[in-house]
Amino acid sequence: MDDYQLAEALVREAGTLALLMRQAGLEGRQKTSVSDVVTAADHAAEAYVLEQLQRCRPDDGILGEEGASVADTSGRTWVIDPVDGTYNFLHGSTYWCSAIALKDSSGAVLGAVFQPEEDKLWLGGTSRVATLNGERLTTFMPGNSGGMGRSDTPVSELGAATYIHPTWLADPVCAMPWHAAATSAAALRMFGSGSCDLGRVADGELGCWFQHSCPEWDWLPGKAIVLAAGGAADVVRVNGLDWFVAGGTTAVGQLRAALESGSVG
Repeated sequence: MDDYQLAEALVREAGTLALLMRQAGLEGRQKTSVSDVVTAADHAAEAYVLEQLQRCRPDDGILGEEGASVADTSGRTWVIDPVDGTYNFLHGSTYWCSAIALKDSSGAVLGAVFQPEEDKLWLGGTSRVATLNGERLTTFMPGNSGGMGRSDTPVSELGAATYIHPTWLADPVCAMPWHAAATSAAALRMFGSGSCDLGRVADGELGCWFQHSCPEWDWLPGKAIVLAAGGAADVVRVNGLDWFVAGGTTAVGQLRAALESGSVG
């Protein structure tokens, strides 16, 4: 199978495995905070993907949220998030997913995101248009008449998805850029899974997205899909923090400007 078929199979199987394990009963372990948790399902799903990638793509590197690390000899690396939205996952919400990206020296070349309990699978990359359950996404394409999410729609007319840990709101270094961006949008949504959010930016359900300090596994899968849908993505450094932004071209530019306006230096 090609890389897209492999990525689709891996996220579907990892997500299904995690769901089955949750249904059988799981407990979480705190990592860095009460809301940053990990379960046996995270580890099992990552171990499964690791094993399959080493069998199917032995020359490629692997980087996983739960510790998988394999050096490449091919110039390519698979980036794994076995359960994105583990807090949601552990507390019975459907808003979580399994995600995977493939990157090379040019950046992310494909992304796949599977939300098992909603049976939604987003897929796309540099050599394939973005799809949701096999249906082509045209959210940002020229001539799309849908109001929300078009490339030229200003952020003031869009719902913005975001995430910020409550402790960061007490720190002006983070709070001021976040507040400037948040107040520029028509509405805010904070669901707790960046990859689920980015899939919905790609399909138009959400208008745009911004978040700071994202590791590659929280950013690259969804970024690849948004770009494959004709959208835009950017990273802007403000007050020593990297902010990750995705959506239509106009919204991304406006969010960047809003974040930069929150500089304290």
